[in-house]
Amino acid sequence: MFIPSALVLAPLGGAGSPATLFGIGLMGWYLMLWLHPASQLSRGLQPIRSAAIIFACTIVAAYVSANRQALPALQLNGADRGLISLTGWLGVLMLAADGLDRWDALQTMLRRIVNGATVIAAIGVTQFTTGLNIAQYVAIPGFVTKVAFTDLTVRDGLNRPSVTAAQPLELAAVLALCLPLALHQARFAAAGSRVRCWLKVALIAGVMPMTVSRSGMLGLAAVALAVVPTWRKRERRVAYLAMLGAVGLFWVLVPRMVTIFYQLFSQIGAESSSESRISAYTSAATFIAQHPWLGRGFQTFFPQTYFFTDNQYLASLIETGVVGLLALVALFATGWCAARSARRGVIDPKTRDLLQCLAGSVAAAAVAFSTFDALSFSIETGLTVLVLGCVGAAWRLVRAQQSVCGLSARAAAGGLENRQ
Repeated sequence: MFIPSALVLAPLGGAGSPATLFGIGLMGWYLMLWLHPASQLSRGLQPIRSAAIIFACTIVAAYVSANRQALPALQLNGADRGLISLTGWLGVLMLAADGLDRWDALQTMLRRIVNGATVIAAIGVTQFTTGLNIAQYVAIPGFVTKVAFTDLTVRDGLNRPSVTAAQPLELAAVLALCLPLALHQARFAAAGSRVRCWLKVALIAGVMPMTVSRSGMLGLAAVALAVVPTWRKRERRVAYLAMLGAVGLFWVLVPRMVTIFYQLFSQIGAESSSESRISAYTSAATFIAQHPWLGRGFQTFFPQTYFFTDNQYLASLIETGVVGLLALVALFATGWCAARSARRGVIDPKTRDLLQCLAGSVAAAAVAFSTFDALSFSIETGLTVLVLGCVGAAWRLVRAQQSVCGLSARAAAGGLENRQ
């Protein structure tokens, strides 16, 4: 999250981002733990792991299908790069799902995610107000900029922060994914840290509209619909008042922003951004018809060569076919259902809220995938698979608690029978 996504290790090109290399290292570590008989890695039933493996298999199948004929060098490199990225994603997801073996370890991981989001949100405020993005000054020996660094984008006179993300859309999606976790930590913070935790929530939520994108507003809506209805009535009322107050505050501080968002949503289909998204469906029909089931190969459809889909689900349909699209949707559905089913199995309010907020993060990521080709953006994809892995860890920990409670109940019943 702190390293600009445009930086890559020079000899490896697009596959050489620090996040990808670290993910591949985690995948190797995961495999060693899996093979080591004395490791504490969970090897039992894990729906998130199963869904991720199915998703990976569809991408490999699309790769094999695409290579039945000779591919242009550029597309072949893209397909190879896609497999390398997939390896890193799997390493992050499965090590989190099977390796986080305690609630405190899971909470620590989620706190680090929120702290990272808070830092980039603070930098985003600076970029929005001054136009300066300090991320452009980050330099790592041996790493080069993969694409031209976008210093600043502007919409209707307003600076659109991107910080370390590739563009403002990705920043909005990243913050939307982290917001439910920040809300959980603020609601259940200790008395001494409550104000600090709520300031993190305000900072993360406040920067999302500053990206001046529909993605930010859709992410906020997804979080609100997934999380707020599960709160107590008094908390819901406070949340609704806070939302209205935030709109009023932006109206006072940046009047143009409210007007711009009104135009963005009222003129859908009549302005260039939404027109390009709508026309992408028509343009994609030809490519989908050529390879309907397994697609033309993951990461082989380059927007610069063809057109921008601005929709990962449509891009997946082109690149991995109907099978790959269903696997991607199933991955999100599994994450949502696993968190929700685990929530129904516990009575502790804090744990129930954590599981609901994890489900809210999955929902925010699923919505974000419909607004841009998210799998081409390293920060959003990395956090998505990490949160899915945390969902798997929480589901497993709840199941373990239920097993212990069941054994205790049976032992107690057996002791009573013996006394009788």
